[in-house]
Amino acid sequence: MTDAPRLILASKSASRRAMLDAAGVVYESIPADIDERAVEAGLEGADPAEVAEALAVAKAAAVAVLHREALVLGSDSLVVCAGRRFDKPRSRDEAGEHLRFFSGQLMELHSAAALVRGDGCEWSHASIARLHVRDLSEDFIEHYLTLEWPAIGHTVGAFRIEGPGVQLFERIEGDQFTVLGMPLLPLLGALREEGVLLA
Repeated sequence: MTDAPRLILASKSASRRAMLDAAGVVYESIPADIDERAVEAGLEGADPAEVAEALAVAKAAAVAVLHREALVLGSDSLVVCAGRRFDKPRSRDEAGEHLRFFSGQLMELHSAAALVRGDGCEWSHASIARLHVRDLSEDFIEHYLTLEWPAIGHTVGAFRIEGPGVQLFERIEGDQFTVLGMPLLPLLGALREEGVLLA
């Protein structure tokens, strides 16, 4: 495997790094710096999966242009609930507002990944998980925020499924990798196709 392509993860996400580490993928991490709102502005009317995929491609492309010999992995997740899109909460108060809105609702989490080399996108994929949020009491929300803020400020949906955030849900449809923020199984297949992993 000495001739395997160099793989760069265009993210500083701890959960995405943990997924790749656990799967035995060798990579380096160089976070992308893009204006996500500017990318989204050109996608008005697109469905959430398309937006997540476009953001994943944009993140990978921003790093690929600086490391043209490498294969760059970009990823993105977004949450939709009752027809409204949610970004990462900017404050503890906003995280509380999000949780109150999610209470008793169905949350859709779209996670996407893309592989870019040079100027071209080699592969991209989006997957969805449906998370049924239980009815959340005000006492629970306050206790949860005391435990989890500011760590959840880096997460869409204001939760970490691998931590106390699992208590938000009564049922989840979809695989855990999607919930963690990356469609890992399709990605591993693409990495085998690209020669990063043994087939």
